[in-house]
Amino acid sequence: MNYHMGRTTLVIDDQRLVDLKRLAAARRQTLSSLVDEFLREGLHKEAGVRAKPAKLVLPTRHMGRPRVDVADRDKLYDFMEGR
Repeated sequence: MNYHMGRTTLVIDDQRLVDLKRLAAARRQTLSSLVDEFLREGLHKEAGVRAKPAKLVLPTRHMGRPRVDVADRDKLYDFMEGR
């Protein structure tokens, strides 16, 4: 892949720059890569492009027939209390 990375000058509030540098250091990223990540996320959000969340698949197990009808509250309570 061949692409050109442009260079530009941004005017950033001093405190925001300090915060960005701290975050970049904590993530072990360059300031440029962090700002690029934030810009990319912001542009996607602005454009309405949202990544689809991964489908959650939970493991299931067959546990045999239920010992009590959970729809019958009295039988359920009796079973839970060991009667």
